[in-house]
Amino acid sequence: MFESRVYNFSAGPSMLPLDVMEQAASEMTNYRGCGMSVMEMSHRSSDFESILRAAEQDLRDLMHIPRNYSVLFLQGGGTLQFAMVPLNLFRKSFKADYVVTGTWAKKAAEEAAKFGDVRIAASSEKDGYRYIPDVTAEDFRKDADYIYVTGNNTVFGARWTAYPDTGEIPLVCDLSSGILSEEIDVNRFGLIWAGAQKNIGPAGLVIVIIRKDLLGFAPPETPTMLNYQIMADHASLYNTPPTYSIYIAGLTFRHLIDQGGIPAMEALNRKKADMLYRCIDDSSLFTAPVALRDRSLMSVVFKTSDPALDKRFIDQARERGLVNLAGHRIAGGMRASIYNAMPMEGVEALVRYIEEFDRNHSGGTNA
Repeated sequence: MFESRVYNFSAGPSMLPLDVMEQAASEMTNYRGCGMSVMEMSHRSSDFESILRAAEQDLRDLMHIPRNYSVLFLQGGGTLQFAMVPLNLFRKSFKADYVVTGTWAKKAAEEAAKFGDVRIAASSEKDGYRYIPDVTAEDFRKDADYIYVTGNNTVFGARWTAYPDTGEIPLVCDLSSGILSEEIDVNRFGLIWAGAQKNIGPAGLVIVIIRKDLLGFAPPETPTMLNYQIMADHASLYNTPPTYSIYIAGLTFRHLIDQGGIPAMEALNRKKADMLYRCIDDSSLFTAPVALRDRSLMSVVFKTSDPALDKRFIDQARERGLVNLAGHRIAGGMRASIYNAMPMEGVEALVRYIEEFDRNHSGGTNA
């Protein structure tokens, strides 16, 4: 086995900043002198409430979240948000328009259709989700209760670089794999949600950022735990929240602040992505199928023309400590998830391996 940590290119759960994990390890059995682990701590205790409040404030500072937005720390994974969004935001016409740019956007639209009139305003499915469709305000129904987009396509590797203008209609965004990786204007959105397991912390935690005027529309029969208003009224403490995941998220937020915030992370992420895409584009074997303008900063998808060669690449990469490079089972090929915690050294190691593999195999050898 490996003598040191590998470079983990998993799409999620993904790698976390090493110093975050080392701090968590140092506080595992005795959190800052309180004599117990955060995992043992009552969620009603002053110690945990200070952890929760600090995490929320640091996230607000990082993303410049206005005070007229509630920040919720929820459970259930991202897939539960596919139902919570329509349950809470269908309020007038019970219509919503979805832009389908990948697997998760399609699943979200299918789930929402159980609760109201869902229309696919645009889709890149017929072209293998290789690009983000061009949409304008005219592409959306004027009486839609909300418009839904998925910020980054983790399976096929395309991302929104400019979000659509939806006018007065609230824009909802699944930002799971892009949150904290580049600057966005929260004011452009009615609701942002993000699963934690990409750029924030352990799987299971979900963060929802919702404009307060969109709260309170869930029908009376909505299950209590699926009502954003109830969660907001109780400051994410209606029941026992995922306490340890929130603690890790808070450490990650503080780490990002110490690193220079989102502007610094975006600059680093662009350098990492540019280096990797340039290497792929310069190779003889590999191609990155996503349209140049829409290439993801977080999910770099690439492949050769031979699935057997792709498998060899993945197997030999694992031997070098470059792990979890297999593409999603739907897409095949390779996928390098280079979230915030992936250091430049990991991308450099992958680039060197791609270059070596390209040299050894582009001439038809089985080396």
